[in-house]
Amino acid sequence: MKKLAKRTTKVTRSKTLSVTAKANELKAKGEDIVVLTVGEPDFPTPDNIKKSGIKAINDNFTKYTAEGGIVELKQAVVKKYKDDFGVEISTKNVICSNGAKHALANVILSVCEKGDEVIIPQPAWVSYPELVRLADAKTVDINTDEKTAFKVTPEMLKKAITEKTKLIILCSPSNPTGAIYTEKELRDIGKLVKKHDLYIIYDEIYEKLIFDNRKHFCMLNIKDIMDNVISINGVSKTYAMTGWRIGYAVANEEIIDASHKIQSHMTSNPNSIAQKAALEAILGDQSEIDRMRKIFQQRRDEGYKLIKKIPHAICYKPDGAFYFFVDFSYYFGKKFNGKVIKTNDDLCNFFITELKVAAITGSAFGSDKHIRFSFATSQERFNLGINRIIKGLELLK
Repeated sequence: MKKLAKRTTKVTRSKTLSVTAKANELKAKGEDIVVLTVGEPDFPTPDNIKKSGIKAINDNFTKYTAEGGIVELKQAVVKKYKDDFGVEISTKNVICSNGAKHALANVILSVCEKGDEVIIPQPAWVSYPELVRLADAKTVDINTDEKTAFKVTPEMLKKAITEKTKLIILCSPSNPTGAIYTEKELRDIGKLVKKHDLYIIYDEIYEKLIFDNRKHFCMLNIKDIMDNVISINGVSKTYAMTGWRIGYAVANEEIIDASHKIQSHMTSNPNSIAQKAALEAILGDQSEIDRMRKIFQQRRDEGYKLIKKIPHAICYKPDGAFYFFVDFSYYFGKKFNGKVIKTNDDLCNFFITELKVAAITGSAFGSDKHIRFSFATSQERFNLGINRIIKGLELLK
């Protein structure tokens, strides 16, 4: 039998999805697993949005649409960027895709090719480097930590930029750390983007999930690099619509046109029904969104107090999103039943098999010290999971 294409060896399965699958498998066997892995709101999709999807079905809006999304949805994105960010764009700057990950894949394939370098500050979302590799480009990692609030600085970027650098990828608020870039920090990074004429993907999928009255800044507001900025967004996190699979990219017309070409052959249009639901999400009543954000902030506050009780663990207090990224490196080298805990992967395996708590190893995000816990679950279940860990770590000698 002939060999598979080499590109299949360049990427790995998502660790976030595989751990969740293992947790679900154990739960199906009757085990009480506390699942702190999932990167999606535990709230139901708001009723007004669901009703819009149901109406679309009843209206027989179940056929193909334009491959890059219906005009009304693109217009809604245009309005959102004007109302929320003060950014003037047109529908020619928008493509709607099957989730934000799909939008990312489109633009990375449009921009990158063999020989290009892509700078990714680490820790970072699992799919960024994999999508870059699928485009035959090379990832260049910059390691950040609690000392820089998990944010890359212009000085760090200067050292990483070469004549082969094509793209930088930033996420704010960040998955997995919850860190947020300030307007000044982004404008300073923008100066490097302009100087070296680079593209920058600005993933702002969590932009509505920001705490402590902090403000989100969209990089498209930096006028002299507007053509260099690719904004990635969608309805999944903000509106509890992960399964509806609607995301979008906003960029210059050349990138959007290239993304249309790719999407037209890969998937054609996003789900027609979900597009109508997304239209209601963006233009409809937003009160439920604010309610969910307030609950997430309460969970962040209560969860952080509890995590600080984990002996010898270090945790950055997230400014947004719904994750804690905790340094457990103190426990590396300790033993359980004679077996040495060498890595965060080993510790995660100990958590799920012995303590019945599922979390995501930081190695999935480019860190060999940390473990990610999602607080997109009830406070009761979160507290149960962390208390199990506090007690279970006593077993390590």
